Amino acid sequence: MKKNYLMLFFVLMLSFINAQTITFISERTNKPLPKVSVFGKDGSIVAYSDIDGKIDKQVLKPDQEKFKLVHNNLTVATLSYADFNQDVIKIIDNVKDIETVVIKNNKPAKYIFVKGNFNSYVTVNNKLSSFTDGIITYIFDNKTKKLKTSRIEQYRVFKLENLSEDRKKTDSWDYDTFLEIPEMDDVGNILKYKEDKRSKFTELKGDRKDEVEITGEALQKKEFALFGYRFFDFKSILNIAYEKNSKKTLKDLLEYNKIVFLHFKHKSEPDYNAITVYGNFYPTEISFKNENNLEKIKLDTNSSYYTTEYWKDPEYQNMQNIFSSFFGADLKEQQNKK
Repeated sequence: MKKNYLMLFFVLMLSFINAQTITFISERTNKPLPKVSVFGKDGSIVAYSDIDGKIDKQVLKPDQEKFKLVHNNLTVATLSYADFNQDVIKIIDNVKDIETVVIKNNKPAKYIFVKGNFNSYVTVNNKLSSFTDGIITYIFDNKTKKLKTSRIEQYRVFKLENLSEDRKKTDSWDYDTFLEIPEMDDVGNILKYKEDKRSKFTELKGDRKDEVEITGEALQKKEFALFGYRFFDFKSILNIAYEKNSKKTLKDLLEYNKIVFLHFKHKSEPDYNAITVYGNFYPTEISFKNENNLEKIKLDTNSSYYTTEYWKDPEYQNMQNIFSSFFGADLKEQQNKK
Protein backbone atom coordinates (compact mmCIF):
# COMPACT_ATOMS: atom_id res chain seq x y z
CA MET A 1 0.00 0.00 0.00
CA LYS A 2 2.80 2.39 0.94
CA LYS A 3 4.53 1.73 -2.40
CA ASN A 4 1.32 2.59 -4.25
CA TYR A 5 1.06 5.92 -2.41
CA LEU A 6 4.70 6.71 -3.20
CA MET A 7 4.16 5.88 -6.86
CA LEU A 8 1.08 8.10 -6.98
CA PHE A 9 3.02 10.93 -5.32
CA PHE A 10 5.83 10.79 -7.87
CA VAL A 11 3.35 10.66 -10.78
CA LEU A 12 1.55 13.74 -9.44
CA MET A 13 4.84 15.59 -8.92
CA LEU A 14 5.97 14.78 -12.46
CA SER A 15 2.65 16.00 -13.85
CA PHE A 16 2.98 19.25 -11.89
CA ILE A 17 6.52 19.86 -13.17
CA ASN A 18 5.48 19.19 -16.77
CA ALA A 19 2.52 21.56 -16.39
CA GLN A 20 4.97 24.35 -15.53
CA THR A 21 7.02 23.90 -18.71
CA ILE A 22 6.50 24.18 -22.45
CA THR A 23 8.55 22.17 -24.92
CA PHE A 24 9.51 23.44 -28.37
CA ILE A 25 10.01 20.69 -30.92
CA SER A 26 11.00 20.71 -34.57
CA GLU A 27 8.06 20.23 -36.92
CA ARG A 28 10.47 18.60 -39.34
CA THR A 29 12.18 16.11 -37.03
CA ASN A 30 9.79 15.97 -34.06
CA LYS A 31 12.80 16.38 -31.74
CA PRO A 32 13.40 18.99 -28.99
CA LEU A 33 14.51 22.40 -30.24
CA PRO A 34 17.03 24.11 -27.96
CA LYS A 35 18.22 27.74 -28.17
CA VAL A 36 14.85 29.27 -29.02
CA SER A 37 14.59 32.83 -27.67
CA VAL A 38 11.13 34.11 -26.74
CA PHE A 39 10.83 37.89 -27.14
CA GLY A 40 8.05 39.93 -25.55
CA LYS A 41 6.47 42.83 -27.46
CA ASP A 42 8.87 45.34 -25.83
CA GLY A 43 11.96 43.44 -26.97
CA SER A 44 12.58 41.68 -23.66
CA ILE A 45 14.01 38.16 -23.91
CA VAL A 46 11.64 36.43 -21.51
CA ALA A 47 12.69 32.81 -22.12
CA TYR A 48 15.36 30.67 -23.78
CA SER A 49 14.85 26.94 -24.38
CA ASP A 50 17.33 24.44 -22.93
CA ILE A 51 18.76 21.37 -24.65
CA ASP A 52 15.47 19.54 -24.05
CA GLY A 53 13.59 22.36 -25.79
CA LYS A 54 11.91 23.44 -22.55
CA ILE A 55 11.05 26.87 -21.17
CA ASP A 56 9.38 27.88 -17.90
CA LYS A 57 5.75 28.73 -18.55
CA GLN A 58 5.60 31.03 -15.52
CA VAL A 59 7.83 33.66 -17.14
CA LEU A 60 5.26 34.38 -19.85
CA LYS A 61 2.89 37.29 -19.10
CA PRO A 62 -0.26 38.23 -21.07
CA ASP A 63 0.77 41.87 -21.40
CA GLN A 64 3.85 40.84 -23.41
CA GLU A 65 2.02 39.30 -26.38
CA LYS A 66 2.53 39.03 -29.26
CA PHE A 67 5.56 36.86 -28.57
CA LYS A 68 8.26 36.52 -31.21
CA LEU A 69 10.20 33.24 -31.34
CA VAL A 70 13.77 33.51 -32.65
CA HIS A 71 15.95 30.55 -33.62
CA ASN A 72 19.32 30.73 -35.38
CA ASN A 73 19.00 34.54 -35.45
CA LEU A 74 15.78 34.35 -37.48
CA THR A 75 12.15 34.86 -36.48
CA VAL A 76 10.42 31.48 -36.78
CA ALA A 77 7.01 32.23 -35.22
CA THR A 78 4.81 34.93 -33.67
CA LEU A 79 2.46 33.65 -30.95
CA SER A 80 -0.24 35.03 -28.68
CA TYR A 81 -0.36 34.29 -24.96
CA ALA A 82 -3.17 31.80 -25.59
CA ASP A 83 -0.93 29.87 -28.01
CA PHE A 84 1.18 28.80 -25.05
CA ASN A 85 -1.72 26.92 -23.42
CA GLN A 86 -0.24 23.64 -24.58
CA ASP A 87 2.59 21.46 -23.37
CA VAL A 88 4.27 21.11 -26.77
CA ILE A 89 4.68 23.70 -29.53
CA LYS A 90 5.93 22.67 -32.95
CA ILE A 91 8.23 25.10 -34.75
CA ILE A 92 9.28 25.19 -38.39
CA ASP A 93 13.05 25.36 -37.90
CA ASN A 94 14.35 24.60 -41.39
CA VAL A 95 14.20 28.21 -42.58
CA LYS A 96 17.97 28.26 -42.92
CA ASP A 97 20.23 25.28 -43.54
CA ILE A 98 23.41 24.67 -41.59
CA GLU A 99 26.19 26.65 -43.25
CA THR A 100 29.00 24.51 -44.64
CA VAL A 101 32.33 25.10 -42.89
CA VAL A 102 35.09 25.35 -45.51
CA ILE A 103 38.30 23.46 -44.62
CA LYS A 104 41.41 24.84 -46.35
CA ASN A 105 44.93 23.37 -46.78
CA ASN A 106 44.26 20.43 -44.48
CA LYS A 107 47.92 19.55 -43.90
CA PRO A 108 49.89 19.06 -40.68
CA ALA A 109 50.75 22.47 -39.21
CA LYS A 110 51.41 24.15 -35.88
CA TYR A 111 48.11 26.05 -35.62
CA ILE A 112 44.45 25.57 -36.46
CA PHE A 113 42.69 28.78 -37.54
CA VAL A 114 38.92 28.81 -37.01
CA LYS A 115 37.32 31.84 -38.68
CA GLY A 116 33.68 32.85 -38.42
CA ASN A 117 30.98 35.27 -37.33
CA PHE A 118 30.26 36.26 -33.75
CA ASN A 119 27.80 38.27 -31.74
CA SER A 120 27.52 39.18 -28.08
CA TYR A 121 24.85 41.10 -26.19
CA VAL A 122 23.88 42.05 -22.67
CA THR A 123 20.38 42.31 -21.23
CA VAL A 124 19.31 43.94 -17.96
CA ASN A 125 16.10 42.56 -16.50
CA ASN A 126 15.63 40.83 -19.89
CA LYS A 127 15.91 44.05 -21.93
CA LEU A 128 18.81 44.77 -24.27
CA SER A 129 21.56 47.09 -23.04
CA SER A 130 24.29 46.73 -25.68
CA PHE A 131 25.21 44.53 -28.65
CA THR A 132 28.24 43.73 -30.79
CA ASP A 133 28.88 41.50 -33.79
CA GLY A 134 31.67 40.93 -36.28
CA ILE A 135 34.17 38.58 -37.86
CA ILE A 136 36.84 36.84 -35.80
CA THR A 137 39.51 34.13 -36.10
CA TYR A 138 40.41 31.82 -33.20
CA ILE A 139 43.88 30.25 -33.24
CA PHE A 140 44.40 26.87 -31.57
CA ASP A 141 47.48 24.77 -30.92
CA ASN A 142 47.13 21.85 -33.32
CA LYS A 143 48.77 19.42 -30.89
CA THR A 144 46.91 20.20 -27.67
CA LYS A 145 43.79 21.74 -29.30
CA LYS A 146 43.98 24.53 -26.70
CA LEU A 147 43.15 28.12 -27.62
CA LYS A 148 46.27 30.25 -28.12
CA THR A 149 44.74 33.59 -29.07
CA SER A 150 41.98 35.28 -31.08
CA ARG A 151 41.98 38.00 -33.72
CA ILE A 152 39.01 40.28 -34.39
CA GLU A 153 38.93 41.44 -38.02
CA GLN A 154 35.85 43.72 -38.05
CA TYR A 155 33.04 44.54 -35.64
CA ARG A 156 30.06 46.78 -34.88
CA VAL A 157 28.80 48.01 -31.50
CA PHE A 158 25.24 49.16 -30.75
CA LYS A 159 23.83 50.71 -27.58
CA LEU A 160 20.44 51.90 -26.40
CA GLU A 161 20.17 55.62 -25.75
CA ASN A 162 19.33 57.30 -22.42
CA LEU A 163 21.36 54.97 -20.24
CA SER A 164 22.26 56.30 -16.79
CA GLU A 165 25.67 56.98 -15.25
CA ASP A 166 24.32 57.08 -11.68
CA ARG A 167 26.43 54.46 -9.90
CA LYS A 168 23.58 53.67 -7.50
CA LYS A 169 20.96 52.99 -10.22
CA THR A 170 22.32 49.78 -11.65
CA ASP A 171 19.12 48.90 -13.55
CA SER A 172 19.80 51.70 -16.07
CA TRP A 173 23.58 51.36 -16.45
CA ASP A 174 25.44 50.93 -19.71
CA TYR A 175 26.71 47.35 -19.35
CA ASP A 176 29.03 47.48 -22.35
CA THR A 177 31.91 46.32 -20.14
CA PHE A 178 30.22 42.91 -20.16
CA LEU A 179 30.44 42.77 -23.95
CA GLU A 180 33.19 40.40 -24.98
CA ILE A 181 34.04 37.97 -27.73
CA PRO A 182 32.80 34.40 -27.15
CA GLU A 183 35.15 32.30 -25.03
CA MET A 184 36.25 29.30 -27.08
CA ASP A 185 38.85 27.80 -24.75
CA ASP A 186 37.62 24.20 -24.58
CA VAL A 187 35.74 23.55 -27.83
CA GLY A 188 38.54 21.23 -28.99
CA ASN A 189 38.49 19.21 -25.75
CA ILE A 190 34.82 19.39 -24.82
CA LEU A 191 34.45 15.76 -23.72
CA LYS A 192 36.59 16.41 -20.65
CA TYR A 193 33.54 18.04 -19.07
CA LYS A 194 31.96 14.60 -18.78
CA GLU A 195 34.30 13.95 -15.85
CA ASP A 196 33.84 17.36 -14.22
CA LYS A 197 31.59 16.92 -11.19
CA ARG A 198 31.09 20.68 -10.88
CA SER A 199 29.13 20.78 -14.15
CA LYS A 200 26.18 18.97 -15.69
CA PHE A 201 26.92 17.48 -19.12
CA THR A 202 24.01 16.65 -21.48
CA GLU A 203 24.06 15.40 -25.07
CA LEU A 204 21.40 15.65 -27.77
CA LYS A 205 21.58 13.65 -31.00
CA GLY A 206 19.92 15.52 -33.84
CA ASP A 207 19.22 14.56 -37.44
CA ARG A 208 21.85 16.97 -38.79
CA LYS A 209 24.11 17.71 -35.82
CA ASP A 210 25.07 16.62 -32.32
CA GLU A 211 24.79 19.09 -29.44
CA VAL A 212 26.23 19.18 -25.95
CA GLU A 213 25.04 21.38 -23.09
CA ILE A 214 27.18 22.13 -20.04
CA THR A 215 25.66 23.97 -17.10
CA GLY A 216 27.21 25.29 -13.91
CA GLU A 217 26.39 27.64 -11.04
CA ALA A 218 27.93 29.52 -8.09
CA LEU A 219 26.96 31.89 -5.26
CA GLN A 220 23.56 30.23 -4.92
CA LYS A 221 23.22 30.65 -1.16
CA LYS A 222 25.33 33.67 -0.27
CA GLU A 223 25.94 36.97 -2.00
CA PHE A 224 29.37 38.39 -2.78
CA ALA A 225 30.13 42.02 -1.84
CA LEU A 226 32.67 44.33 -3.52
CA PHE A 227 33.01 48.14 -3.45
CA GLY A 228 29.43 48.64 -2.32
CA TYR A 229 27.91 46.27 -4.89
CA ARG A 230 26.31 42.88 -4.39
CA PHE A 231 26.61 39.83 -6.67
CA PHE A 232 24.43 36.74 -6.37
CA ASP A 233 23.26 33.63 -8.22
CA PHE A 234 25.77 33.00 -11.01
CA LYS A 235 24.73 30.46 -13.66
CA SER A 236 26.09 29.52 -17.07
CA ILE A 237 24.82 27.47 -19.99
CA LEU A 238 27.26 26.40 -22.71
CA ASN A 239 25.83 24.79 -25.84
CA ILE A 240 28.10 23.57 -28.65
CA ALA A 241 27.02 21.89 -31.88
CA TYR A 242 29.22 19.47 -33.86
CA GLU A 243 28.85 17.44 -37.03
CA LYS A 244 26.49 14.50 -36.60
CA ASN A 245 28.13 11.31 -35.23
CA SER A 246 31.53 13.06 -35.13
CA LYS A 247 34.36 12.88 -32.60
CA LYS A 248 33.57 16.47 -31.54
CA THR A 249 36.90 17.94 -32.57
CA LEU A 250 37.64 21.46 -33.84
CA LYS A 251 37.11 20.29 -37.43
CA ASP A 252 33.61 19.14 -36.48
CA LEU A 253 32.54 22.45 -34.89
CA LEU A 254 29.29 23.97 -36.22
CA GLU A 255 28.17 26.46 -33.58
CA TYR A 256 29.05 27.84 -30.14
CA ASN A 257 26.59 29.49 -27.73
CA LYS A 258 27.10 30.57 -24.13
CA ILE A 259 24.84 32.40 -21.69
CA VAL A 260 25.92 33.73 -18.29
CA PHE A 261 23.32 34.82 -15.73
CA LEU A 262 23.96 36.83 -12.57
CA HIS A 263 22.08 39.10 -10.17
CA PHE A 264 23.60 42.46 -9.32
CA LYS A 265 22.74 45.62 -7.38
CA HIS A 266 24.13 48.53 -5.38
CA LYS A 267 23.84 48.03 -1.62
CA SER A 268 21.35 50.92 -1.43
CA GLU A 269 18.96 49.28 -3.93
CA PRO A 270 16.18 47.05 -2.58
CA ASP A 271 16.11 44.56 -5.46
CA TYR A 272 18.63 42.71 -7.56
CA ASN A 273 18.84 43.24 -11.31
CA ALA A 274 19.07 40.22 -13.61
CA ILE A 275 22.11 40.57 -15.91
CA THR A 276 22.41 38.13 -18.81
CA VAL A 277 25.35 37.95 -21.19
CA TYR A 278 25.00 36.08 -24.50
CA GLY A 279 27.95 35.02 -26.67
CA ASN A 280 27.65 33.19 -30.02
CA PHE A 281 30.09 32.03 -32.69
CA TYR A 282 29.38 30.47 -36.11
CA PRO A 283 32.46 29.07 -37.91
CA THR A 284 32.76 29.52 -41.65
CA GLU A 285 36.33 28.47 -42.41
CA ILE A 286 39.02 26.22 -40.88
CA SER A 287 42.63 26.30 -42.03
CA PHE A 288 46.03 25.00 -40.89
CA LYS A 289 49.08 27.26 -40.71
CA ASN A 290 52.55 27.42 -39.16
CA GLU A 291 52.57 31.19 -38.68
CA ASN A 292 50.44 33.18 -36.24
CA ASN A 293 50.73 36.63 -37.78
CA LEU A 294 47.20 38.04 -38.09
CA GLU A 295 46.67 41.68 -37.18
CA LYS A 296 45.06 42.10 -33.76
CA ILE A 297 42.21 44.59 -33.30
CA LYS A 298 40.95 45.32 -29.80
CA LEU A 299 37.21 45.41 -29.16
CA ASP A 300 36.41 49.00 -28.17
CA THR A 301 32.79 49.14 -26.98
CA ASN A 302 32.61 52.88 -27.70
CA SER A 303 33.22 52.49 -31.43
CA SER A 304 32.76 50.20 -34.42
CA TYR A 305 35.56 49.04 -36.73
CA TYR A 306 34.87 47.67 -40.20
CA THR A 307 35.95 48.08 -43.81
CA THR A 308 33.16 46.10 -45.48
CA GLU A 309 29.43 45.67 -44.84
CA TYR A 310 29.96 42.07 -43.75
CA TRP A 311 26.49 41.84 -42.16
CA LYS A 312 24.89 42.06 -45.61
CA ASP A 313 26.32 38.68 -46.60
CA PRO A 314 23.25 36.40 -46.96
CA GLU A 315 25.05 33.74 -44.88
CA TYR A 316 25.79 36.12 -42.01
CA GLN A 317 23.97 35.41 -38.71
CA ASN A 318 22.58 38.92 -38.27
CA MET A 319 20.94 39.15 -34.85
CA GLN A 320 21.05 42.95 -35.01
CA ASN A 321 18.05 42.88 -37.37
CA ILE A 322 15.98 41.24 -34.63
CA PHE A 323 16.87 43.88 -32.04
CA SER A 324 16.32 46.75 -34.49
CA SER A 325 12.80 45.46 -35.18
CA PHE A 326 12.00 46.24 -31.53
CA PHE A 327 14.11 49.28 -30.70
CA GLY A 328 14.42 51.05 -34.05
CA ALA A 329 16.38 54.31 -33.94
CA ASP A 330 16.91 54.02 -30.17
CA LEU A 331 19.51 51.33 -30.85
CA LYS A 332 22.47 53.44 -31.96
CA GLU A 333 25.51 52.13 -33.79
CA GLN A 334 28.76 53.51 -32.39
CA GLN A 335 30.88 55.46 -34.88
CA ASN A 336 33.03 53.47 -37.27
CA LYS A 337 36.66 54.34 -36.48
CA LYS A 338 38.23 52.52 -39.42
